Amino acid sequence: MTKVEPSDEDLCKRIAERDADAFELMVDRHQGRAYRLASSILGNEADARDVSQDAFIRLYESAGRFDGRSRFSTWFYRILVNLCIDHQRKNRWWRRLAPLATPGGDDPDERAFDPPSSDAGPEDDVMLKESIGRLRPALAKLSPQQRAAVLLQTQEGFTSREIGEVLKCSEATARVHVHRGIAQLRKLIADD
Repeated sequence: MTKVEPSDEDLCKRIAERDADAFELMVDRHQGRAYRLASSILGNEADARDVSQDAFIRLYESAGRFDGRSRFSTWFYRILVNLCIDHQRKNRWWRRLAPLATPGGDDPDERAFDPPSSDAGPEDDVMLKESIGRLRPALAKLSPQQRAAVLLQTQEGFTSREIGEVLKCSEATARVHVHRGIAQLRKLIADD
């Protein structure tokens, strides 16, 4: 007999009742995706780790406010994207004074975060690093809404309606953010 995994929505209800096992399962289920999305938006592993952890803390604190009108993932990623945008706003002045640390940077005490493997081979890793090396600076030049919309669609497979719910805009505006973001990325990469 196969065991049926509880849905995210059911886990969220249990988290609202302070069920630690449900929270642990939810973190296990979404930690990798949350980290990857935050890392893509913020461009910094340490910040992504902190912000994704903050998103899970917010989830624990506000699970009772999830009303089920949207999918759990839409609600949770709205929290994550908003925290990423807030983090960028708060730290914008500091970036002008000193560049952010990069993975393998100057801090020997900083532990590397090891997100779940996607089972890519070494050649895939090299190609991915080259692509990310060109894409990351281009992504950084997009507006926070465009960057989030493009990443939600390409990395998470969100629909325009779901992106609109996460970004608190209409579906049409979400499509515009995705379209303009992709067009801007193409231009920036072509100019590179």
